[in-house]
Amino acid sequence: MELGFEVEIFIVAERNLKERKFDRVSGKEKDAFEDRIVQVNRVAKKTKGGNKIGFSVLVVCGDREGRVGVGLGKGADVASGMAKASRRARKNLISVSITNAKSIPMDIYVKKGAAKVLLKPAPEGSGIAAGGPVRAIVELAGIKNISSKILGSNNRANNVYATLEALKQISSRDKVSRDLVSKGTKSPKLEVPNSKNLNRREKKAKIQLKI
Repeated sequence: MELGFEVEIFIVAERNLKERKFDRVSGKEKDAFEDRIVQVNRVAKKTKGGNKIGFSVLVVCGDREGRVGVGLGKGADVASGMAKASRRARKNLISVSITNAKSIPMDIYVKKGAAKVLLKPAPEGSGIAAGGPVRAIVELAGIKNISSKILGSNNRANNVYATLEALKQISSRDKVSRDLVSKGTKSPKLEVPNSKNLNRREKKAKIQLKI
């Protein structure tokens, strides 16, 4: 009996070792998170000895299972800036509400600074209809079916932060709605932007997404 128990432990340990992923170069164990560079800027700083050149890197980090974060790092080269940004993104992870159809549970419109982002759930099999910055966030969050539109600034960093804010609000609203339903109260009506407050570009997007 004892021998069989030891053999069973060995089999389980070997199976767990096979499932773990290791880096071929460093030999260190890989984590479940994936990094994606959204923006790289060359920056310069005036010093006594002259201009000090560096790089600013914006990174999105996620595990494709409902957790995602954004980090900004600066360094003498792109690699060091990316490493700093990746560490900061991992420290600022948020949990995203995802439905069984791998979509978001509700529509959301967020204005953050000059950026305006509109997100809408899509049925299973629709895929991701999103631009570069929004696509990076939703893909690494684990969302596979969504419709989106960038209505304001085309700045990639602003749109990334606006999308992250939208996913935060969805998670908080979804939690409130579930609490109200469990208590037998109707969930609050979501605010959709009024046509009077939208410009021509925003109205066109609203018609395309059929809100």
